[in-house]
Amino acid sequence: MSLMSFIKKQFIDILQWTEDGDDTLAWRYPMADMEIQYGGSLTVRESQAAVFINEGKVADVFGPGMYKLTTQTLPVLTYLKNWDKLFESPFKSDVYFFSTRQRIDQRWGTQQPITIRDKDFGAVRLRAFGNYAYRIADAKTFHTEVSGTRERYSMQDLDGQLRGLMLQHISDAVAQSGMAFLDLAANQIEFAKALQEATAPAFEKLGLKLESVTLQNISLPEELQKILDQKIGMGMIGNDMGKFMQYQTGQSIPTMAQGVGQGGGGIAGDAMGMGAGIAMGQVMAQQMAQGLNPAVAAQNSKQATDDVMAMLEKLGDLKAKGILTEEEFAAKKTELLKKLS
Repeated sequence: MSLMSFIKKQFIDILQWTEDGDDTLAWRYPMADMEIQYGGSLTVRESQAAVFINEGKVADVFGPGMYKLTTQTLPVLTYLKNWDKLFESPFKSDVYFFSTRQRIDQRWGTQQPITIRDKDFGAVRLRAFGNYAYRIADAKTFHTEVSGTRERYSMQDLDGQLRGLMLQHISDAVAQSGMAFLDLAANQIEFAKALQEATAPAFEKLGLKLESVTLQNISLPEELQKILDQKIGMGMIGNDMGKFMQYQTGQSIPTMAQGVGQGGGGIAGDAMGMGAGIAMGQVMAQQMAQGLNPAVAAQNSKQATDDVMAMLEKLGDLKAKGILTEEEFAAKKTELLKKLS
């Protein structure tokens, strides 16, 4: 190289990065035809890391601080041309800066219900959403596994992958927590903790640290929520079968009335309305007869038998739909059969 061409070359004395945007995770220092001056300084600010790349390989990683670039601070430089003889000549290497500050308020959520195994309800499809926060914890791993040689790598480039990791581990989180759905819904902090523990290893493989996870809501699809509401209502009633019959009849009346209001008028609609009223009246009459007049109750023994059999069929249907457990069904069946003895 001639003296004139050497003088015309541009040398870099200070390498530093002031983040140019809120979403940049990795940024390559623009070298072009410039070379780093021996003894130049590298400034790495708090919440940053810098990685030197020599001949395609990671030479060193620097945390926050100011460094003089010499063979003492960067031993790999001794392998560069003429540096083993301590010639004070420039060198060229790729330098990448990484933002290591925490990235908060990242959103995750189920676009479609996901199926989990629940100890109370069996297979359950649930929806959930919340926030999470992460940071780059290992700049070398993040460079080699994720950002690579791009001039700039942003949060948007990574967002879809991280959302997928969160959703992928929801079932694992439920299994690790050992809690039923009702307990998860009532203790969202424990569920969020379990989700963080289940997902953190996948983040670590990318050079990231999952700092926190929050759960804002967990719910069932509408059709399953209705079944849950019925089960809760039955739980409040207990083993009182008279109250259970009243509850079932009361639940059916709004549906029948809605059918009448939406075009079920005329004789058919009136019959539906009268049928609901008659059903309720029969239940109340039987309750009063059994409580106030034992003689009338005896005369209605055949009707009572038919009612018990009908109720057994109803309970069997509820068990098949998952509203009643095997134990609940057996208990109510035993109670009903006692009434026939």
